[in-house]
Amino acid sequence: MRREKSLVLGVTTLAITVLLAACGSSGSKEASTDTVTFTTTDVISTMDSALNTDVIGAQALTDTMEGLYRYEGKTVKPAIATKVVKPTNNGLTYTIPLRKDAKWSNGKAVTAADFVYAWQRVVNPKVGSQYAYIYEGIKNATDITAGKKAVDTLGIEAKDAHTLVITLDKPIPYFSQLMTSSTFFPVYKAAVEKAGKAYGTNSKTLVFNGPYKLSNWNGPDSSWKEVKNTNYWNAKDVKVKNLKYQVVKDPSTALNLFQSKKVDRTVITGDTAKQMKNDPDYSTLPKSATFYMQLNQDKNPIFKNAKIRQAISMTIDREELASQVLGDGSKAISSITPKNMAYNPTTDKDFTSELSAAGLKNATYNPKEAAKLWKEGLAELGQTGKTFNYTMLSDDTDIAKKRSEYLQNTLEKNLSGLKVTLANVPFKTRLSRSDSGDFDLAVSAWNADFPDPITFLDLFVTDGSNNNGHWSNAEYDAQITASKTTNANNPTARWQNLLKAQDIMNTESGVIPLYQVGTAYLTNANVKGLDYGPSGNYNNVSLYLKK
Repeated sequence: MRREKSLVLGVTTLAITVLLAACGSSGSKEASTDTVTFTTTDVISTMDSALNTDVIGAQALTDTMEGLYRYEGKTVKPAIATKVVKPTNNGLTYTIPLRKDAKWSNGKAVTAADFVYAWQRVVNPKVGSQYAYIYEGIKNATDITAGKKAVDTLGIEAKDAHTLVITLDKPIPYFSQLMTSSTFFPVYKAAVEKAGKAYGTNSKTLVFNGPYKLSNWNGPDSSWKEVKNTNYWNAKDVKVKNLKYQVVKDPSTALNLFQSKKVDRTVITGDTAKQMKNDPDYSTLPKSATFYMQLNQDKNPIFKNAKIRQAISMTIDREELASQVLGDGSKAISSITPKNMAYNPTTDKDFTSELSAAGLKNATYNPKEAAKLWKEGLAELGQTGKTFNYTMLSDDTDIAKKRSEYLQNTLEKNLSGLKVTLANVPFKTRLSRSDSGDFDLAVSAWNADFPDPITFLDLFVTDGSNNNGHWSNAEYDAQITASKTTNANNPTARWQNLLKAQDIMNTESGVIPLYQVGTAYLTNANVKGLDYGPSGNYNNVSLYLKK
């Protein structure tokens, strides 16, 4: 979810650390059974599930809140719902029974009305949720977000305290997976009304229904603590009493923490990852997340020219970027949709393996062709011989800075007259500037909300809330629309819609893919039950420490 999360909704970097009594030089040690500390690359932007757009907040929400379903491994399991429901009425109606033993952290019952209130709040245009678009397909959601219908017409009803009825405008093939997303979590109405605009900015404004509760957290905090929620319906299966999170941006610092026995699982990148690649504690984890570059066509009309975009894409040696600059298990890609995430419903072939070679070639390093296309594009625009000074927006982590420097170098070296200035800023600032259009080129990322290509492709429809570069293609939009309407109940035809859409983007270089995220870890053997799901979050109900 998100959410650049996801990374989405870019990708958060998790390092899990355990508070111990002992010290030493090796990663292995006797672990505490009370507390596990996760380190992450940035602060929580918000704990308001309607407003969160990134993976850091999504992880905190997954730890402390719970929706209808939760991932266990790659399987969707009931959470507040008592079972995973199949739709009726030709895929348009879901009648979902809720647990009668589910409670909020204040002891009050979690009811169907809590879901109704939360969902109506997300689609309410006055709230301003960037994730309201993900409700498309739920009855009246699109019209509500457009201000054409009242919020209370949304297709969700509390039939009684423990029965939720959801009505769709059209079938949603990935509905069950979608329900694991924090954007669909319930909200305690009285807490929102009491806090007003401050809701989600500190732990005092929140009431929780998940495995943990945030304790003494304020939005700007670079560390926070989550304590076990004894009112959680499944508290008996939550084995770790406390989770602690600490922002750590430097991979050398992470390595030092691991080697001093203060860290049991830590992400490492760049030279640090290369250094530790043969260590027995080293491993990599591929993720359904990609980094890509958006070109601001509203601010810079030059980027509306397909040859200019293709030239920029062809100047990037993705293999070199992934192996030499990142060195963390990340892989070169030729599309924004990641590999090994979604499979053909008929043949079981990976989505990316069926994409057109003609489109994929635009993400192949070819500086000679790039220079030719750049020259041709400038001629078509009447800009031959001119110079261009553009700012590239990205995050301020160590690896993000190295990535930016690499891209700056290859663009300036291969494209005559192009000057790139780097703006590496805190994650929250980067999101804000991206959303407001305050950039020329921006490195962004997305983490799958659910294992389906639409979670990436839907971002870049015309006027999409995450389409910050404002690339637009009518045929692309038509294919995405068909996949969600005409062919929603036809898996084979829907798959072809998605393939065609990705091919169009690749051919146009509408959004420029960089790499698929792979994360390198150093892990202590005492850390067990790490359950990383398809939505890009860890299910920390499963977490435990070997005694």
